[in-house]
This record gives sequence, C-alpha cells and structure tokens, in this order.
Amino acid sequence: MSIEPTPGRSQQPHTPTFPCGQTRREFVWEMGAGFAGVALASLLDGQGFFTRQARGATAENPLADRPSQLPAKAKHVIFLMMNGGPSQVDTFDFKPELQRYAGQPLPAGRKFINSGGRKVGFLTPAFRPFRPGGESGLLISDFFPNVRKHADKLAVIKSCHADSHAHGSALVQMNTGKTLIGRPSLGSWAVYGLGTENQNLPGYVVILDKRGGPIGGQPNWSSGFMPSTYQGTLFRPSGNPILDLQRPGHITQEIQREQLDLLAKINHEHLASRPGGADLAARINTFELAYRMQAAAPEAVDLAQETQATLDLYGVGKQPTDEYGRNCLVARRLIERGVRFVQLYSGGGHLEETWDAHKSIETNHGQHAGEVDQPIAALLTDLEQRGLLDETLIIWGGEFGRMPFSEGQGEPGRNHNPYGFSMWMAGGGIKGGISYGETDDFGFEAVTDKVHVHDLHATMLHQLGLDHELLTYFHQGRDESLTDVGGRVLGEILA
Repeated sequence: MSIEPTPGRSQQPHTPTFPCGQTRREFVWEMGAGFAGVALASLLDGQGFFTRQARGATAENPLADRPSQLPAKAKHVIFLMMNGGPSQVDTFDFKPELQRYAGQPLPAGRKFINSGGRKVGFLTPAFRPFRPGGESGLLISDFFPNVRKHADKLAVIKSCHADSHAHGSALVQMNTGKTLIGRPSLGSWAVYGLGTENQNLPGYVVILDKRGGPIGGQPNWSSGFMPSTYQGTLFRPSGNPILDLQRPGHITQEIQREQLDLLAKINHEHLASRPGGADLAARINTFELAYRMQAAAPEAVDLAQETQATLDLYGVGKQPTDEYGRNCLVARRLIERGVRFVQLYSGGGHLEETWDAHKSIETNHGQHAGEVDQPIAALLTDLEQRGLLDETLIIWGGEFGRMPFSEGQGEPGRNHNPYGFSMWMAGGGIKGGISYGETDDFGFEAVTDKVHVHDLHATMLHQLGLDHELLTYFHQGRDESLTDVGGRVLGEILA
C-alpha cells in the first residue's frame, strides 16, 4: 500500500509520509526535539522557572511558608502609607528654584489635569527648611527631623509617577497596580507567592488610622480575583485590635473545637462533590486561622510586654505620637513573629484628616508629620537593633504628591500631583543614603529615571525573591500579574 502525501504539505519528491501526516524527517526531528524538551524542562524546573504555577486556595494549606523564586533579600514588608498625598517639595525633594521664582506662575507648556477644577496659584517654595542628614547628606525637610537621622538607610525615589490625580483610583493603583478596583493588593500577591512563616497569625495585616479608612475602602487590601485567603486582615488602631475574635464565655475550647471539626467535615464533603470551590476552601482555612489566632493574636499585640524604654522610643503614651507609635510597634511585633506583609495607614477619612493639604501645607503636614516622624524613626532604630532591618523592606509614600504652586493666589495649600512625587525604601537589601531619579527644577513632573507604580511593585517583589513577570494567577483565560505588562526592577537602588 502506498502512502499518500498529506494535502497542502510541502514535501520532497518520493518522501513518504506516515498515516499521522508527517514525513520521516519531520517525525525524527520532532522526536529529537521532544527528548530535548524533556531535558530542558527538567533544567528550568531545577532553577525555579515553573514556580509561577498557580497555587489555588483548594490546596491543603494555602498559607504554608514557601521558597522564593529568586534569592530573597527581604522576608517581610512594612508599607507606611501616607494617605492623602504628601508634598514632595516640602519633604524629600528640595527645589531651590521655587524660592527664586516664588510668586510666578508655572512656565507655559506644562500640561496637567487640574484635579477637581481647583484654583491654580503661583510657584511656592518649601514651607520648612531642608537640611542634610547623615554622612550621605541627603536633604530632608524639617517636617521629618527624626527620620533625617536615618538618612543613610534611605533610598529616596524622587521620580515617581502614577496614572490618576483622584484619591480613590490613585490609592487603588498604589495598592493593586491598577486604577480600577477588583485586583489583588500588594500583600495578597506577597502571601500568594510566599505564604507566611507563622500559621497562627494572618500573613497580611492592615492597620487603619482611627479617623477612618482610605477612599475606596476594602478594595485597597482585597485579594481581588484570588481566593479570600490572601486578603488583608484589618487590625483596629486602638482598643481590641480584632473584633469578635474571642469565643463566648459559655463555650469552652473543647466545645468550640468539636463544632469546628463538625463544620469542617460537612464543608469538606460539600467541597469534594464540587471540585474547584475556591471560596469554600478559603472559608474553611479562615475558620481554622481564626481559631488559632484566638491564642496567638492577643500576645502579638500586647505592648505590655515591651520595656518602658521601647515605648518611649516610639512615642507611645504621649501626643501626638501615641497612635502611630503603637501601630509601628505592633508592626515590628508582627513581622518578628513571621507575618509577611503589614501596611500602616497615616491619615483617615478625607481632606485635612489625611495628608490632603488643600488648605495649608504647614498646618496639615505639621500635624500628620508630627504624628508619624518619631514612630517611623523608632521603627528603623528598633528593627536595626534587633537584626530585623536587613530582612524587612520598609516603603514610605502616598498615592501621589502635590503641585509646586499654591492652590489659589496667596493660599498656603497645594493640589494633587501624580506627575512627579517622592517615595523612599529602606532595609531589605536596599542601598541607603542615595536619591534616585529627578523631577524638573520646580518638582512638577518626573524627568530623569522615571519610576512608575509598576516599577515600585516589581522592585518590592524582587526583594522578596519573586519575579514580577513569573508570579502569575490564572484568571478568566489569562495569566494575571501585579505589574501586568509593565514594570522594571530598580537595580540602581539595590545593595
């Protein structure tokens, strides 16, 4: 029986094909490539290439501590979120030209969206002096005299830019990478990729300001399309940090354990007949975590265990530093116990209750910086003394910055500015005592070594040992990632 060539396939004369439609040459070539592919896959797997594989909440323990994809410099992250948008030209980005051109309008040709249609005034110099700090001589404003003492630990990134001038969407982008709600937040990606070291505490904790939460609320610490196992757990800034954690007085630990075991049995039977039920699997894990937290969480936030010297260092027990000092101290205790990601909010609610200084930079930033300057400096000191700073990445910043001109003629406030603003990182393998990137002479927009929000996120993941391109979660037919199709690691600020 003769073997007929496959229609449409280009072939050499008298080259027979197999019934599968391949020539002998094609069969031998693909067989050889297949064997080579097996070897290549083995090599790539040995190097961690396939660790991007999704880890769903149906796993036995989705919060289990897992190895990183890359050599990790940091094990934990503490994100100090200055809700409302601190002014870069009044904190970490000194612009002497603002003094020279004070009282003049921003030069023509600078295109910007004037958020909220607010008044546009004249170029206005910094409201407080800048002074050099440490051996590096980094210029830092008198709004942060205590943080300035740690200048040699900071990498100040002056060329940040974002995609929105509105608080809600800008906050969501800083927390999730996108201006639209519905995506996993930074802490969710970190815990999804690495799990957490302490199985008796949440892997991701968020502590809000007692004045309220950020605009947009829960989507800022949501797990988005991931299982709820990875979402942030809210701790209250005062009083009992976790509501409804303790069991009722008439129920003993033994009875509660029996109730949870029965509930777990029923839920697992339900899940077994409906594979892929990520929400139910996450709920099962949440019940068990809450049970374990009943013993672990009160001890973790018990500041009575701290010395008076430590409490004084953070400014606990005095105003205006008491609340944020407590929160920073709780953050240290949490990461000390293996929590992966902690976010502390300064500023809650809206307008002057946050860093949103439309009325007066001096009044607004004077209040909020006065609340956080000493606690943040204490956190850096305490982590270093305990040998934890090298393994803890500290991130400071807001959702955007503020304009270099006043909001209205002769007014002391500034409007939103997403075109150029400052953030800083410290610890966790970050090079200290440096500034990276530049805004223009007036601090209006980033012009040199521009750093997008995606770049900040890529760098954070990199320090945790996660590749921002390989850490993906399959959702609606697409491998989703924190940085999507953008983002680069800021290698210049890495030690």
